[in-house]
Amino acid sequence: MKKKLFYRHNRFHMAMFSCFWCLALTIALCWGAGSMAVSASSATSMTSESIREKESQISQKKEEKESLKDGLSNLQEIKKNLEAQKQNLKNYVETLDSSLRQIEQKIAELKREIEAKEDEIHVTEAELEAATEKEEAQRAAMGVHIRLVYESGTPSILDMMLKAESFGNFLNSLDYVEKMAAYDRQMWEDYKAAREYVQLCRDELELEKEILDETKESVETEQKNLEELIEQKRSDIISYETDIDNKEKAIREYEEEIRAQEAEIKLLEAAVAEEKRKLLEESRNVLTYDGGMFKFPLATYTRVSDDYGNRIHPTLGVQQFHNGVDFAAPKGTAIYAAYDGEVVAASYSATMGNYVMINHGDGLYTIYMHASALYVKKGDMTVKGDTIAAVGSTGRSTGNHLHFSVRLNGAYVSPWGYLKQ
Repeated sequence: MKKKLFYRHNRFHMAMFSCFWCLALTIALCWGAGSMAVSASSATSMTSESIREKESQISQKKEEKESLKDGLSNLQEIKKNLEAQKQNLKNYVETLDSSLRQIEQKIAELKREIEAKEDEIHVTEAELEAATEKEEAQRAAMGVHIRLVYESGTPSILDMMLKAESFGNFLNSLDYVEKMAAYDRQMWEDYKAAREYVQLCRDELELEKEILDETKESVETEQKNLEELIEQKRSDIISYETDIDNKEKAIREYEEEIRAQEAEIKLLEAAVAEEKRKLLEESRNVLTYDGGMFKFPLATYTRVSDDYGNRIHPTLGVQQFHNGVDFAAPKGTAIYAAYDGEVVAASYSATMGNYVMINHGDGLYTIYMHASALYVKKGDMTVKGDTIAAVGSTGRSTGNHLHFSVRLNGAYVSPWGYLKQ
């Protein structure tokens, strides 16, 4: 009887022991699966945002690269539009100068983009360097960790079950092992993300360098377009003015343009005179010329291409009065204010091109014509030697030069009376 009771008691304990370890094994499997899912989700959320952001940046730069060619000037279309204007030299010059301004603005814009892109490349290079260092550090750390785990060995679930002194001890061991496994998975996910990010940085850097090269090529293309149009303008004006069939018409047009130029300047002088009268009425100070010598109006020049006074027009072949001195100089050469004064005009006309007119007081004015760019505006006060414009060939001009005129009391006078030769 006692023997039967002993077997029943022992079988009960073995069943309980079996249930205990089944429960432990079930918890281990469920816990491990759940922890793995949480760990993977956490790793994904930590790295995917920066990768998505980098992919978005690369996508934007691809669009930027595609748009470069679309932004270039259509030289053939410009020439086609100009062809329709050739019968009217004034309209032709105005249209061509407008096209030249647009191309110059495009060149300036592209040069700004080049500077910005070079800055972006420096940033991306630094970002790639930092990402590569991080990838290398993670790879080295993962290598050390793997070696240590290999050397120490990782206990199996069965080992832990057999060695556990209690259910609580088993759960503690299981928790430790799972944390180590989660750490391993996280290291691997981080390393994969770092490698992917490094590759994206490399792709972005390569794309930025391609955009930089293509932008520089676009500048060269636009510069060639600009030079081709300037040469066409020079050639067409000379051809128009030397064509025997157009000779009389060209002379009349030139004389009309000079009269229009004179009328425009007289209106400006009249406006200044009216302003001076108002200032005198209000007992305010007005500009006065103190008789000093002018500063030479150019930073550099090569020669006097056309002097002041009566001369044979270089293309029309008739005697004409030249109301200023033409100084040949490279495009972009700085044009200086010859003396202190107030800018009364900074504008454009088909004859004078981009021009500046300065009032020096007591009826004395200086005029600077055919500029490629203007750096002052009406109402600005200038000091002798200020840079007010840049040499160009706008208006009725066949080459880069400064046409410098001086007016005194409503009439042109020789600039040489105010300049040291």
